[in-house]
Amino acid sequence: MKRHSDKSKDGPTGPSQRQLRAGELIRHALVDILREEELQDEALVGVAITVSEVRMSPDLKHAICFVEPLGAGLAELGAAQNVDEIIKGLNRVAKFLRGRLGRSIDMKFTPDLKFIHDESFGTAAYMDKLFLDPRVRQDTERRLSDVLDEDED
Repeated sequence: MKRHSDKSKDGPTGPSQRQLRAGELIRHALVDILREEELQDEALVGVAITVSEVRMSPDLKHAICFVEPLGAGLAELGAAQNVDEIIKGLNRVAKFLRGRLGRSIDMKFTPDLKFIHDESFGTAAYMDKLFLDPRVRQDTERRLSDVLDEDED
């Protein structure tokens, strides 16, 4: 006899609705805090930061914050070291941010924060660059015309 009805043993089913709501609440609060506060870390002085996603643990006690320093995804290889320093700086001030977060959100526990660089901006810029390449454009146009020719038949 099965005890667990809908749960699949193949792997995780993704975040719960509660985790998603809490993550968005924390993301919005972090954006406000980062916009309004002067952070006392030399790597963060004058840096605008985009918080793209916050993933919560199932118990809502830990939050992984995906961040991108504004404009860093569009820069070339020289900005990679600067991005690493900014991420390290954010992780150094994480306890301060957690304290400010606790005052601005209404949750039973204020989660521990961990900051990670969001690679999706760089990946999107790379994909745009690929699609603008004349060889790729020629190939995609050829395939599109083949599909349109098949539809006419």
